[in-house]
Amino acid sequence: MSTLNEVELAVSQLLPEDLAAFRAWFAEFDAGAWDKQIEKDVAAGRLDVLAQKALEHLREGRCTDL
Repeated sequence: MSTLNEVELAVSQLLPEDLAAFRAWFAEFDAGAWDKQIEKDVAAGRLDVLAQKALEHLREGRCTDL
């Protein structure tokens, strides 16, 4: 499977239990990819401005407890 169309076709032909297993696997795979991207962004300083703004809001009492 080398193209998106091939992957889509294969997924569309899965049995319901296999589709459920694939969905669970993909959710974990996607979350791992997201975590890696966030780690890269943090290391590169891309989130520093947002972190500073959040800390500023906290100091100013502009945050609410969840």
